[in-house]
Amino acid sequence: MIDLKLLRREPEVVKASQRARGESEELVDEAVAADAAHRASIAAFEQARAEQKSMGKQVAQASGEQKQQLLVRTKELAAQVKQLQADADDNKARFEELARSFGNIVEDGVPTGGEDDGVVLETVGTPRDFAAEGFEPRDHLEIGEMLAAIDMERGAKVSGSRFYFLTGQGAQLELALLNLAMAKAAEWGFTPMIPPALVKPEAMEGTGFLGQAADDVYHLPDDDLYLVGTSEVALAAYHSDEILDPAQLPLQYVAFSPCYRREAGSYGKDTRGIFRVHWFDKVEMFVHCHPDEADAWHRKLLAFEREFIELLEIPYQVLDVASGDLGLSAARKYDCYGWLPTQQRYREITSTSNCTTFQARRLGIRARWEDGTAPVATLNGTLCSMARPIIMILENHQQADGSVRLPEALRPYFGGREALTPVK
Repeated sequence: MIDLKLLRREPEVVKASQRARGESEELVDEAVAADAAHRASIAAFEQARAEQKSMGKQVAQASGEQKQQLLVRTKELAAQVKQLQADADDNKARFEELARSFGNIVEDGVPTGGEDDGVVLETVGTPRDFAAEGFEPRDHLEIGEMLAAIDMERGAKVSGSRFYFLTGQGAQLELALLNLAMAKAAEWGFTPMIPPALVKPEAMEGTGFLGQAADDVYHLPDDDLYLVGTSEVALAAYHSDEILDPAQLPLQYVAFSPCYRREAGSYGKDTRGIFRVHWFDKVEMFVHCHPDEADAWHRKLLAFEREFIELLEIPYQVLDVASGDLGLSAARKYDCYGWLPTQQRYREITSTSNCTTFQARRLGIRARWEDGTAPVATLNGTLCSMARPIIMILENHQQADGSVRLPEALRPYFGGREALTPVK
């Protein structure tokens, strides 16, 4: 949730953020009006309540006809107080509903526009020239089938479309990526976590995934639980309704968990292979810190992601994501896009978001700072969303004979093997 003081004092700042996101500016005026109505109804209630208390004392001291008149007025006031209380509650609910609908305030300098308007900050590495090497690159699914590493047919048989099995060398590759990611994160000071993949509505709502992303979330109505699309949800809610000790900050967590997404709106997109699927495993970094340190931590998370991609020896680009493509909770987001040879373009492989105090305010995560108790900042960063690094490794490191050269950083997890080899 945005800072309500900002909404009241500087509504134009909120309007500018809404405009950058491509969202309604009129919503700001509605929220300000609802806030004014709530404050007015509270004042009217308190005035009527004060008169009601005063009237009670007068009734106790009166007698005869005067007492009867006071009793009539007391009854009228009781009904009035009840109605004013209901009005105050309704106005408060309306204001809170509107306030929770705003996305985080977009940071200054974020590129404006939509999904295709992100700014490339840097390109690292040079894509291989397969033509010069004398062969046409195969896509990840063809390679995966040659290696007996990916089984889409049985995934669909067991679970439906956009599901898959990783088998043999494919399963080994994911486990190698997992171990490398967790080892590097521990080296960087993160505490390893294995969180639940089912969370309560307040955890999903608090992290901002029941707003614009609600259609992409799996819900279990009988239990009123949600399957997470990222372990960011559980890690953010881990300290919900807590007051943290500033001396313990920053808190750095890294979690491994399965993730589930409906991929709503993706009909016909990336239907081949495991690029866009309903289930995948992921290693996610998460930080709770002082708000003044959030920007620096955002750049650190991006640096960690870049280091990991470079260990996989994949050419990539760094993008400053445009304002209209930010999630509800993000004030700024950087994506890394890995090179996909068979598509001759860069595709998203990691992402890191600075959520400032937005999620912490919704989840009640605070710290006792020197100037009082206030929300912390939260940030998240994908270190390894398994399916896509697997795709990038298979395609970028494939050889003419169908084998796949293993990046040096992964070889210790394969007993020193240098390549994945086709299964006859």
